[in-house]
Amino acid sequence: MRAIVARPRGFCAGVERAIKVVEMALDEFGPPIYVRKEIVHNSHVVMRLAARGAVFVNELDDVPAGAVTILSAHGSPPEVFTEASRRELRVIDATCPLVTKVHAEVRRYVKRGFRIILIGHAGHDEVIGTMGQAPGATTLVETLADVARLTLASGDRGVILTQTTLSQDDTHEIVTALMARFGAQLELPPSDDICYATQNRQNAVKQVADRIDLLLVVGSQNSSNSQRLTEVAHARGIAAHLIDGPLNIDAAWLEGARCIGVTSGASAPEDVVQAVLTRLAELGVTQTEEVDAPDENVVFTLPPFTKLTRQGSEIA
Repeated sequence: MRAIVARPRGFCAGVERAIKVVEMALDEFGPPIYVRKEIVHNSHVVMRLAARGAVFVNELDDVPAGAVTILSAHGSPPEVFTEASRRELRVIDATCPLVTKVHAEVRRYVKRGFRIILIGHAGHDEVIGTMGQAPGATTLVETLADVARLTLASGDRGVILTQTTLSQDDTHEIVTALMARFGAQLELPPSDDICYATQNRQNAVKQVADRIDLLLVVGSQNSSNSQRLTEVAHARGIAAHLIDGPLNIDAAWLEGARCIGVTSGASAPEDVVQAVLTRLAELGVTQTEEVDAPDENVVFTLPPFTKLTRQGSEIA
């Protein structure tokens, strides 16, 4: 058996930034540092930061008054900042800048009288944060059936926005259906909301799809962009499994496979990918090829630690 390892894979700039924020806060202020939700959707990252003293909580009610608190990369609704200010928390907002861009688009279009048609997955942390920017003016669309049920009055104007970690193929289908139903009543945003890293990782899977019999995607089950990578493979008739690490590999998956593709979601550590390759070698993979691809060369500026929030308290 052979393995083909896709590039790019693993940490995107938003994930790198969010993890760095937690690490720097731990270095600067010492543990415990509180983090609302998982900083990124990867169990290995969360466990490693927890071992250093990060305390992950579901809501700010679990954070002591005045504590240093980090908001996750997926973005938060405005009421979270309000609650943080009320509790006098010292807040660092680690929201990915690409998600922040979508939040700004929501607010800008609502001020102009538009309804927001948000394509995304209900209950995902990013969608909750985005819908929270203007809940009364935002409608979530998950499927083509939702498009069929959607109503717009003749005088209504709407704009289509998307969760950043969706499949471009699936999004295109829903956008096409929306435009077919409502035409000139809907606008697209000035730029594509699907982030560069999500699209690049999907393109890498497409690039190797005709060479592989099986795809292993390294990432946690709650990682939306990792789930979308398996869907890209499934759409091309390729068996694909999302695994958190080498212990999740079922040897039966490899039976009859001549070439196995390996990639990872945007929040999966590279050392876990290497551990998966080691396990594949133990299971009979004798040759590994890494697909060449240009570096993404994207870096997001860290929030200044002298003024760390837009809406909450500040760390001096």
